[in-house]
Amino acid sequence: MNLLLTNDDGIEAPGMAALQRAMSPLGRTIVLAPETHLSGCSHQTTTHRPLVMRTLAPDQYALDGTPADCTRVALSHLVPELLPEIDWVISGINEGGNLGADVYPSGTVAAVREGVLLGKPGIAVSQYRRSRRPVDWERAARWTHAVISQLVMRDAPPRRFWNVNLPDPETDGPTPPVIFCDLDPNPLPVVYVVEEGRLHYRARYQDRLRHEGRDVDICFRGAISVTELSLG
Repeated sequence: MNLLLTNDDGIEAPGMAALQRAMSPLGRTIVLAPETHLSGCSHQTTTHRPLVMRTLAPDQYALDGTPADCTRVALSHLVPELLPEIDWVISGINEGGNLGADVYPSGTVAAVREGVLLGKPGIAVSQYRRSRRPVDWERAARWTHAVISQLVMRDAPPRRFWNVNLPDPETDGPTPPVIFCDLDPNPLPVVYVVEEGRLHYRARYQDRLRHEGRDVDICFRGAISVTELSLG
């Protein structure tokens, strides 16, 4: 397979390196990711100024644009010069969950959504963090390889894509079960604290409301959640 890899944490993010390790056994990977960290930028695109693309290594490029820009530029400009086609757009591995309402502001998810708009199937992958302890990226790469190996064998649903969230168990162990589930409709918790006249967001991600059996609940309980999302 030919795989386009991108993210919203930036080309130098450890999650991008982990994604490359996870995907390289499945085929040729072309990487085009933002120059800088752009988490939470949603589906923003750049049309008001020129974009600069840098070659970092064979099949690895950086763009001074958003995740959705990366997908657009890759599919319309970069890939036609390198390959006959791209089979899948894979975005991640995001440092932090993209569960429930997170899919709307997520740049990780937007990069895949843009690919689906342009006719390519896609998968977004995120690593939920239970605490501030460092992410085990080797483990995340193993789990990502396991779940995406399953998903790419399925027929790509038209105008739909997969959103994958890896859990953060207290101890290491075998690959968690993969559970297909629906998106949780609950909003994110909203708490602001005023300090020196400025509003600071202080809500706890782990305190969010959740429905049993939906993606937030599944991931929080230690399984890999896979949700099928639609363009509408």
